[in-house]
Amino acid sequence: MENTLYYGDNLDILRRDIPSESIDLVYLDPPFSSNADYNVLFSEKDGSRAASQIRAFTDTWTWGQEDEKVFAELVTAGGKAADVMQAFRVFLGPCDLLAYLVMMAPRLVELRRAMKSAASIYLHCDPTASHYLKLLMDAIFGPENFSNEVIWIRSLPHGNVRQMYGRSHDVILFYSKGTDTVWNRPFKPHRAKYIEDFYRYVDPDTGRKYRLVSCINPNPDRPNLTYEWNGNVRVWKWTRVRMQVTHDKGLLVYSKNGIPSYKNYLDEMKGTPMQDVWDDIPPLMGSSNERLGYPTQKPEALLERIISASSNPGDVVLDPFCGCGTTIAAAQKLNRLWIGIDITHLAITLMKQRLKDTFGVEVVSRNMKAGEVRESPGKPYFAVVGEPVSVPDAAALAESDPYQFQWWALGLVGARPAEGKKGADKGIDGKIVFQGDEVGKFENVIISVKGGNATVSHIRDLRGVVDREKAAIGVLISMEEPTKPMNTEAATAGFYESKLWNKKYPKIQLLTISDLLTGAQVKMPPIKQVSTTFKRAERHTEKGEQLELA
Repeated sequence: MENTLYYGDNLDILRRDIPSESIDLVYLDPPFSSNADYNVLFSEKDGSRAASQIRAFTDTWTWGQEDEKVFAELVTAGGKAADVMQAFRVFLGPCDLLAYLVMMAPRLVELRRAMKSAASIYLHCDPTASHYLKLLMDAIFGPENFSNEVIWIRSLPHGNVRQMYGRSHDVILFYSKGTDTVWNRPFKPHRAKYIEDFYRYVDPDTGRKYRLVSCINPNPDRPNLTYEWNGNVRVWKWTRVRMQVTHDKGLLVYSKNGIPSYKNYLDEMKGTPMQDVWDDIPPLMGSSNERLGYPTQKPEALLERIISASSNPGDVVLDPFCGCGTTIAAAQKLNRLWIGIDITHLAITLMKQRLKDTFGVEVVSRNMKAGEVRESPGKPYFAVVGEPVSVPDAAALAESDPYQFQWWALGLVGARPAEGKKGADKGIDGKIVFQGDEVGKFENVIISVKGGNATVSHIRDLRGVVDREKAAIGVLISMEEPTKPMNTEAATAGFYESKLWNKKYPKIQLLTISDLLTGAQVKMPPIKQVSTTFKRAERHTEKGEQLELA
């Protein structure tokens, strides 16, 4: 189960595959907006969005019959969650926001079931829905288990004509499941001004900075700590024995009237305990090396803080809306086990690439139903559950969801989905970009995916697109074996010649799903060092023990 990416509806996967009390930490950043699409993975260099890549969440939060059904199930189940959902309906009425809350409620119930007694959950949201989600979380986890409402300053100051004040923060709701919650208090470095004002003394022997802290106890009602020391009767912070030990070590400094203070050395302090407003983790800017092009991508530092504070090495971290995989990348870096779930093959493809680029691991695909495994012996690996691992699986996906099939097939060759609106792709389903013979010149491989019957006319169309786009190579990915006329048409297209690699590559190439599942790839110049198809995640180079991935 651990170190596994699941493709599919997270509610189904939580119910079917995640055992009760098996998870140590949950982080989720569920999408919410009635006017935005959340599965767009890439933006162009000019910042424009790749509209064709979003489908799964478009109009998801429009109230409909399915919402009525789920709402009825929630109410019938009874309990506090049912009470709060009925109150929401009375207050909000059937609307997009209520549909969103109906979607979230059963998932939060399942997440609580999956959490261990010492586990925590962090729900990342924006102020649009945070107050409703807090009431829902109170109902499911109990108000007594609410820990913090963390405010993350996620953007630089800006104006918005629709708002009186600029909106620059996200809300992270932090709840525990029980009373024995794992907690490793995070600290941040002291501010320079704080050090200047308080650590004003320097030890002449060691050069270490320190401040003086009074030994007088602020609580006057402590008879066991009341005694005479150095001619003064006070309520002290420590017992007489500890006071003597501290004095003997030369760590006490006495005032003129004999009141002791102790030396608090700067280099022995962890820093300032983190409060509930986080303004020290900047958002990812366009120029950030960490940025992969995912519009809602969060900084790894944010997830590293959460994971470090609320879990220990070897614990299991779950992200049921894992998007581009920041949670699982941070968990792997911190020697935690992890589980990620997402509803699009596009996101799964990006996460697989991120894990391979960052940690150099291999992928094992498991068929959810048949339990089939494609092993990658000799290297650490992580598992992907729910992807097709056979031609019948792929055919079923193509029939049930052509766009998911297209995105999955493009992922098999490492191609980036095409930009532009669905239905207006101009014969281009995806692209692979590689460096040409000249420095700074890049060439395109055009990919066309056909889930149904492909014919020779599709080859002619692909040749036309390659010529129109001045692309180096065109590739048709199909379910069925190409016919003889298709092979002939492809062969007559000639070759792309790379002078840099002193090699010729077929101008038009035909690949079947069967070919790709058995390891075939596009014939083209090597791209490991020069690929711009996907922005590569930086390699994790920290030395030390790393957990096995599976």
